[in-house]
This record gives sequence, C-alpha cells and structure tokens, in this order.
Amino acid sequence: MEASSPAKLYATLVGAVLTIAGIVGFFYSASFDSPGNVDDAFGILAVNGWHNVVHLATGLLGLAAAGYAARQYALGLGLVYLVVAIWGFVIGSGDSILSIVPVNTEDNILHLILGLTGLAAGAATPAGAPATPTAP
Repeated sequence: MEASSPAKLYATLVGAVLTIAGIVGFFYSASFDSPGNVDDAFGILAVNGWHNVVHLATGLLGLAAAGYAARQYALGLGLVYLVVAIWGFVIGSGDSILSIVPVNTEDNILHLILGLTGLAAGAATPAGAPATPTAP
C-alpha cells in the first residue's frame, strides 16, 4: 500500500467526486442515444448516460487505485483528461466527443483542471522503488 502522497490524495478525492458526479448525473440524463438527451447537470455541465458512465468508471478506478497505483492513475487520468479538454476546446461548446459524450465550455474547463492537477500530483509523487526479487 502506498504512503500518503499527492497522487493518493488526487486518486481518492477525484475518484470520489467523479463517482458521485456519475451517479448524480443519471438523475439529470440517463439517455444513451447518440449523443442522447443532453441536460445540464448542476445547471452547468452537459451530461448524458455515456458521460455519466465515463465519470463512474474513472471515479471507481481512482478509488481502487488510491492504495496501490495512485501515481499511475494520476498521471494516466491527467493525460486522458488533458487530451479530452483540448479535444473539447477544438470541437467547441455544445458538440460531443466521439459523437456520444457531450461537452460544453464548463466541461472543458473542468477536464482541463482535472488533467493538469492529475499530472501535477503524479509528478509530485516519487516513483516507487522497483521491486527486488526475494531469495527462495
């Protein structure tokens, strides 16, 4: 199990928030059409069933990784969310990524923040020592 670190804090907090956001998002829109019925969760974030599933999956992965692979999760999710943010800014507000995940400007900003903080938390956490084989 990893000691306390910026990556572990990121994996725990972001994992919990994304899991809750994914669950709550289904109360706003549970449509899995392409891009589905898009509603504004919390009055600002564009969501549909697919967007909620992505948040649930990445959130639960973060909670699972917090104890054993927090640095890898922070770096990996940071990179993914940074790419998603850039992609969202390129296609513009009101469009959808891969024609199924709706995004708007607020989503893009949130994804950018999650990406940059993930990369920062991963970079601020030292890599674990390589495993050394034990003698039989």
